[in-house]
Amino acid sequence: MPINFTVFVQVNGFVMNRRLFLRQAGVAIGLPFLPSLTSSKIAVGSQQVVTGSKKMVCIGNMLGFHPAAFWPSAKQVGVEGGFTSLEGFEYGTTTQPLNEIREQSTLIQGLDHDTKGGHFGIHSFLSGVKQNEASSMIHGNVTIDQFAAEHVVGQTRFPSLTIGSLEGIHGGCQLSWTRTGTRVPPIPGPEQLFKKLFVDATEQDKDSAADRFALQNSILDVVQEQAHDLQRSLNQRDKNKLDEYFTSVRDVEKGIARRRRWIDVPKPEAMIKQPQNRNMVEDLPLLYDLIVMALQTNATKVATLEIGGDFNPADLGIRGGYHSLSHHGQLQERIDALITLETYQIEQFVRFVKKLAVTLDDTGPLLDTTTVLFGSGMGDANSHTNRNLPIVLAGGSFAHRKLLAFDTSHPHRPPLANLFVSMLQEFGVEAESFAKSTGTLRGLV
Repeated sequence: MPINFTVFVQVNGFVMNRRLFLRQAGVAIGLPFLPSLTSSKIAVGSQQVVTGSKKMVCIGNMLGFHPAAFWPSAKQVGVEGGFTSLEGFEYGTTTQPLNEIREQSTLIQGLDHDTKGGHFGIHSFLSGVKQNEASSMIHGNVTIDQFAAEHVVGQTRFPSLTIGSLEGIHGGCQLSWTRTGTRVPPIPGPEQLFKKLFVDATEQDKDSAADRFALQNSILDVVQEQAHDLQRSLNQRDKNKLDEYFTSVRDVEKGIARRRRWIDVPKPEAMIKQPQNRNMVEDLPLLYDLIVMALQTNATKVATLEIGGDFNPADLGIRGGYHSLSHHGQLQERIDALITLETYQIEQFVRFVKKLAVTLDDTGPLLDTTTVLFGSGMGDANSHTNRNLPIVLAGGSFAHRKLLAFDTSHPHRPPLANLFVSMLQEFGVEAESFAKSTGTLRGLV
């Protein structure tokens, strides 16, 4: 009969579940499941350290894009054998601005995570895994940004920056998730992001940060002590797995030490005056500009941007709510309004990519070393489908200037997670798989 093993720690007289304690204290690591005690699966964090100048930015919106306006016309795209790579194509109405970055971008059609749920499925955009399915996956529903950030902890002040909206239908985009199943709360506006990047912490804040790191180290000491006691109850196979766990703990300790070093390092001088939050429509270009500054000053190597429920069409002079417009019911007036606001989002994305192309760091143009993913976990908001997700890939060393079209009905159609494996390898992570991937994505080299 399996033993239900749980480690508890005592804090200020209160007994607390170890996993809950670790999570609340910001230490994202837990004991592996051991067959001789409970289960046959083990969840050890991947801790390969990546060095170099590679960067990653992921952008997602809450409601996707009207498919008929986003994709090239069907008569242009003849998918043979399940896949077509096409260069001489015309963009759709909404995607016309991509012509300005055609040489630096790839449009990818026909891929998704094979999930359902409509608004309840969009949070799987960067993970490939819905939250309620995470327990069956070795890395849970960790998103590609957080997976990449795990490999560069301590190399920059912030392992990752998650930016954007907390608002929206059923929680909004919910774009970024840790491997412990916790949503990474986004920085809500340019004012807060500016302060995080350029305003130095007070002495009190520095002391608090030092205390937090000390607490995390103390927690790891407790967990290791408990784990050492546990060894007596294990067979040799599980002892080997526990050794892997100890290696992960040591890697976390090294990460804490690397992050601690940033406490007394002054932040870079701001290139602009401190902004004030206005609204998501007006703030969107400024948020993109601040992400460029964060990458250029090496404040981070990984960033995500959520365009969620606070993107208000009224701020573009459009009547009606964003969600209600997405349920257009084939009414042309609503579709036209939707195309206007979606085109604006793509225009700002294009502006961002162009700015990366002309902004230099110590290795050259940022775009050469930055992989940028733009899209949504919603394929068609009008019908609540999470199939055929809108995807644009830009930057990095990929072979661009084309449309990669996959037949959605082909039995061997690859999952979108294959693209994420390719992105992780471009970032420098020696990833063989991610989520439900079956390999890397064809057509990118």
